Amino acid sequence: MTDTIFVKGLSIHARHGVMDHETEVGQRFVIDLELHTDLSEPSRSDRLADTVSYADVVATTTAAFKNTNYKLLERAAGAVADAILSNFPRIRAVKITVHKPHAPIAAIFDDVGVMLTRTRHP
Repeated sequence: MTDTIFVKGLSIHARHGVMDHETEVGQRFVIDLELHTDLSEPSRSDRLADTVSYADVVATTTAAFKNTNYKLLERAAGAVADAILSNFPRIRAVKITVHKPHAPIAAIFDDVGVMLTRTRHP
């Protein structure tokens, strides 16, 4: 059985991108997370120690996303996925969507981004 903890719409200002102005000024990114884990124990115990702290996940995500400037959104998303799997042993898999709503593309669009799914290797 796999249950899901999710965080949607986490806004982070960061300096990822290929163009000079992206790394100098930065821009807003929006991150959605799905964390796959077994929630059967905390659903009975009602103890934070039996689950994954949302606050800790957000702090880990923010640090992994902001602490290094990447050219590619794929790499920034991968850094977040790696950090979550490294720091939270209860999480079996993570799906991360990174939206770049102000990407420097000569077109009118609602959203652009990447979606990665990473699974813990036994």
